[in-house]
Amino acid sequence: MSEISTFTSRPARITCTAREFYDFVTDARNFEQFISAETFSDLKADKDSLSFQASMLGSVSLRISEKIMYSKVIYRGENQQVKDFMLKADIADSGPGSCEVILTLQAELNPMLRMFAEAPVKKFLDALTSQMEKFRGWNNPGS
Repeated sequence: MSEISTFTSRPARITCTAREFYDFVTDARNFEQFISAETFSDLKADKDSLSFQASMLGSVSLRISEKIMYSKVIYRGENQQVKDFMLKADIADSGPGSCEVILTLQAELNPMLRMFAEAPVKKFLDALTSQMEKFRGWNNPGS
C-alpha cells in the first residue's frame, strides 16, 4: 500500500527578492540553469513545463500546476516509477534583496520505494538548494 511521502529541504537564503525568484521559477525554461549534463539529458522545456532523462529515474516530466504570486510555485510531475509527484517552492522575503525558499517534494510511494528514494531525494534537494544559493542570475534569465 502506498502513502504520501514528504521530503523537505533546509531553508535556502537566496540573493534576490521573492518577486524575482517567483518570476524566474514560473518560467520552466530557466530550470536549465540547474540541470547538469552529467545527470540529466534530453531536456525539453517551454514556459510551463519541462521534461528530461535522469539517471536512475528515466524520463521525468514536470508542469506548473499552481502559482500564488511571489509566495508559492507548485510543479506536478511524473515518471515511470512515480505516476504523480509534486515539487513545491515556498517563497518568503527575508530582507532587502533576499528571500528564503523551502523546497518540498511529495510523492505517493510504497514503503520499499520510499526506503530506496529517501537518500537520493534528500541529496537532490540539498544539491538544488546549494545551487540556488550560489546562483546570481535570478533577475537575468539565461545567465
